[in-house]
Amino acid sequence: MPKRSAGLLLYRVDAGGPQVLLVHPGGPIWAKKDEGAWSIPKGEFEPGEDARAVAAREFTEELGSAPPPDGWLELGEITQAGGKQVTAFAAAGDLDPSAISSNTFVLEWPPRSGRRQQFPEVDRAAWFGLAEARGKLIAAQATLLDRLIERSGDPVG
Repeated sequence: MPKRSAGLLLYRVDAGGPQVLLVHPGGPIWAKKDEGAWSIPKGEFEPGEDARAVAAREFTEELGSAPPPDGWLELGEITQAGGKQVTAFAAAGDLDPSAISSNTFVLEWPPRSGRRQQFPEVDRAAWFGLAEARGKLIAAQATLLDRLIERSGDPVG
């Protein structure tokens, strides 16, 4: 059975047009990767868990802020290259990316060194216009931008 994740795509509209908030994965494996490495805040969930509740929990864990409580749009599911299925939602809101506070994970680094280190799950977050976000996102997640435009109507589209 493929792994399943749920996440929330936060969006806002300013004078420059629509923007989305993306997160960059923490840890040494992703440290020097940028294009095609960013994601929506998301995390894995087990059968029987509510996808929306998981998306809210993961947003809070990865950013240190609660998501907007209502006005969520369903963006459906996508399947990433590795087979992971992501159930996504979108909500209008604002957040200061410089103020994020992510949970952490432990990883043996360098590999086979026996040394275990702690890293943030998300090392940074940033707002991107839709065109730039397409290049930053993991390829399969770019579809979520199209769905956001389609399902939100004006002013995002």
